[in-house]
Amino acid sequence: MARETKMDKQKMVVVEGSYAVANAVRVCRPNVISAYPITPQTHIVEELSKFIADGEIPNCEYINVESEFSALSALIGSSAVGARSYSATTSQGLELMHEVLFNVAGMRLPIVMTVANRAVSAPINIWNDHQDSISQRDTGWIQLYAENIQEISDMTAQAFKISEDRDVMMPCMTCMDGFILSHVYEPLVLLEQEITDEFLPPFRPERILDSKNPLTFGAFADPNFYTEFRYQQERAMQNSLKKIEDTANEFYDMFGRHFGGLIDEYCTEDADIIIMAMGSIIGTIKDVIDRLREKNVKIGLLKVRAFRPFPAQAIMNVIRDAKVVVVLDKNISLGMNAGALFIETKSVLYNTDIDVPVIGYMIGQGGRDIPMSTIEKIISDAEEVMRSGIKVESQFTDLKEELV
Repeated sequence: MARETKMDKQKMVVVEGSYAVANAVRVCRPNVISAYPITPQTHIVEELSKFIADGEIPNCEYINVESEFSALSALIGSSAVGARSYSATTSQGLELMHEVLFNVAGMRLPIVMTVANRAVSAPINIWNDHQDSISQRDTGWIQLYAENIQEISDMTAQAFKISEDRDVMMPCMTCMDGFILSHVYEPLVLLEQEITDEFLPPFRPERILDSKNPLTFGAFADPNFYTEFRYQQERAMQNSLKKIEDTANEFYDMFGRHFGGLIDEYCTEDADIIIMAMGSIIGTIKDVIDRLREKNVKIGLLKVRAFRPFPAQAIMNVIRDAKVVVVLDKNISLGMNAGALFIETKSVLYNTDIDVPVIGYMIGQGGRDIPMSTIEKIISDAEEVMRSGIKVESQFTDLKEELV
């Protein structure tokens, strides 16, 4: 009954994706925001600066800095003294933060940062793929990937709750496809302040920088101690697997929406072919599945929301009985001729009783369009593998032959 009352307070609106993120950050009551504008992230921090200037985020300071490196460095200080801290970036800006990403995670500071995914240079490209955040997968940040605007909005509040949990205390990137989600207008239910306050309590860390109780953050660690720090970070990442699921369930109980958790499934119960993917391409895949299901093609979708920590067991539980698994990556691990999701999926199947062929496709590089026809062609290839048993590993799609 309580859920019905709260849901009645929520109204659907049509807004830009960047505004949806900014509003979600606003109702999470951050204390410090620091970011450097870069396309296509800029609208997020523009909206947040307006909120602060208009007094709509009480007790919050916006720090103007000269680079993305400085933006995240400033938040190390604010988070270390117990302030809920937020930033946003993309592409080259995220790469410039590389050194600081390790510092944030190593100091166990639960900063939340939105990444509006964009291709990295060179050549210069401002359109969407996942190379920017995927290249930071080993820095110690939780990484969550959104399918649509409602999900990136809801994911933002969940990210703060996950990161600030005392058994986790790790930073989190909430990733949204640049332009495709950041600049598009969609209907959604904005996070409401009263319910969010109940869902997300104030940040109360156990340890902070305090002159009355001096502590050292980011101290020097010689070989006798360094390994244990890395072990504790990995243990916190593993702890976050359960916290991500628990937080999604708690969010559903309070808001009535389940945009959270490690993975989602679509038509996987009887699927011979299962497609795995992350981000906004999920909507296109669902449309293809609906069309092919009408022709009795048994195909399903495994949407991976959490790439770090990698939900190995959840993935294995879904693909165990499939005949073919197709993995779509908007990135490439150069030198491996494969995308990161494909590589990770193959690795977790090693030394298990799951014997299913896994095919990888690298698609959408630099924002190249991914029409339904491309997905249908990939599925047709998967059907051929299923019939013939011919082994296929990983490949590019839709290459312009005259350029290769």
